[in-house]
Amino acid sequence: MVSFKELGLVNTREMFAKAIKGGYAIPAFNFNNMEQLQAIVKACAETKSPVILQVSKGARNYANQTLLRYMAQGAVEYAKELGWEHPQICLHLDHGDSFELCKSCVDFGFSSVMIDASSLPYEENIALTKKVVEYAHKYDVTVEAELGVLAGVEDEVSSAVSHYTKPEEVVDFATRTGCDSLAISIGTSHGAYKFTPEQCTRDPKTGRLVPPPLAFDVLDAIMEQLPGFPIVLHGSSSVPQEYVDMINQYGGKLPDAVGIPEEQLRKAAKSAVCKINIDSDSRLAFTAAVRKVFAEKPGEFDPRKYCGPARDLMEQLYKHKIINVLGSDGKAE
Repeated sequence: MVSFKELGLVNTREMFAKAIKGGYAIPAFNFNNMEQLQAIVKACAETKSPVILQVSKGARNYANQTLLRYMAQGAVEYAKELGWEHPQICLHLDHGDSFELCKSCVDFGFSSVMIDASSLPYEENIALTKKVVEYAHKYDVTVEAELGVLAGVEDEVSSAVSHYTKPEEVVDFATRTGCDSLAISIGTSHGAYKFTPEQCTRDPKTGRLVPPPLAFDVLDAIMEQLPGFPIVLHGSSSVPQEYVDMINQYGGKLPDAVGIPEEQLRKAAKSAVCKINIDSDSRLAFTAAVRKVFAEKPGEFDPRKYCGPARDLMEQLYKHKIINVLGSDGKAE
């Protein structure tokens, strides 16, 4: 058993309370490798933004759970080395699908876990979430739950259609489970293809897809039912057109990739939404930079020469999100 406090990590309780009061959202950035982690820590240290380092079940298998523990500890020390005296870094399991997985992460030093039982019947979702909460809270680990289903594909999580969260269920669910935050469905979606062309309109000038707006009426109703309760948005990458264009320019094939407009995320960040998940955008930035190097220098085979530019582009992306979308810069001096 390793306590997250031994690693220098924090849970989400205090950072969420401050975010709700301050009208901003905490960035929850997924990572799978060293370059992503370096870029996240550097961006957050330089902007003094609290951050949630997210690891999916697939990423945990990819990176190895023991290495992940030391990478998280290393992230805290790296942040201090960069001049961030009191780093506010949380290590979070994204989309845990079983009690056993959540327990393992708690035991290995995660400071926050998500149990995603949203695909189960309502009462089964409550029962499994409550079981995880009761175990995690014994070690001061915070728990995120999900009510409603997001469309799209992300690692092991897949759904063809979304089901909006029912506002009339949230009080009962939060009360009976004891969860610390609640991921809801209001129209966001996993992956780089968040909407089909049929769901969108096309800009007559550019021909680009324009996605449908998020269901802020559902969010408002949830906030009315659960005033001051931490709300989470999954599937909130914007799929920046510049990265999609770079990928396509240098040999990729991402037709009609579309994400959530940043102005909608800015609006959400000023509400009770205090955690916004971003994964696909960094994957796109990484891939765009690597493709550019390979296209311009086909003889290159030193990973540092293509992973380095990818890391730099991701750092730019993270800083942009922190400062211009989430408003979390300067909130963790």
